[in-house]
Amino acid sequence: MSAYIVVNVTVKDPKRYEDYKVLAPASIAQYGGKYLARGGTSETLEGSFKPNRMVILEFPNVEKAKAWWASAEYAKAKSIRRSCSEADLVVVEGL
Repeated sequence: MSAYIVVNVTVKDPKRYEDYKVLAPASIAQYGGKYLARGGTSETLEGSFKPNRMVILEFPNVEKAKAWWASAEYAKAKSIRRSCSEADLVVVEGL
């Protein structure tokens, strides 16, 4: 069953964040993941949630999603992301 990682990112250093955007995709693909949304325009339709940069990733299952997040392949990109942004990430199991 597919799983989704939903991310809300506040970029603090856009130049450094560009380095992250170059590194992350290969590690995501290595775990069977793909981008469904990546920083496009978002709009709150209900409630008080104020998203910044939204990213949605799809993986084959929760195990693959969590393995990617904890992987050596993603470690460098994750370190860069953490140094130049703040993010909330959740994994949700699909139907």
